[in-house]
Amino acid sequence: MKIAIFAVGRLKTGPEKELAERYFERLSKSAPALGLEFSGVTEVPESRARTAPERRRDEGDRLRSQLVAGTALVLLDERGRNLSSDALAGLIGTWRDAGRRGIVFALGGPDGHDQGLVAEADLSLSFGLQTWPHQLARIMLGEQLYRAAAILSGHPYHRA
Repeated sequence: MKIAIFAVGRLKTGPEKELAERYFERLSKSAPALGLEFSGVTEVPESRARTAPERRRDEGDRLRSQLVAGTALVLLDERGRNLSSDALAGLIGTWRDAGRRGIVFALGGPDGHDQGLVAEADLSLSFGLQTWPHQLARIMLGEQLYRAAAILSGHPYHRA
């Protein structure tokens, strides 16, 4: 099962990008043994539409064009569900074992996600009630995906 990230906005060269890439590299190396494949990050520029609803709709349409049938869609959203690392790993394992083709984790732009996309998503996921900068959210997602792979493999990395 392929795991991909769709991100509105680009990470500039620097420590945040390096740290995110470190977790994605770890995921890439550990995932194949679990029947998972990290297929990378797709970055798209923020929409230039005039209003926030138009920007959300435009960015959502660009994401929809990337989705393949049978792919689970997970939106990162501050209003989403706050799952434990074990619960997220379990959900990824369940989708894998059910034969899902892939999972796309989507980080929206500054205006958030289109409500139509939210309704279509398999899960809206939150990293807590705080609002996180896009750079940190991407790092946190990379770390949680690597942690999920560690949990699914029985590796002790996930222990507190």
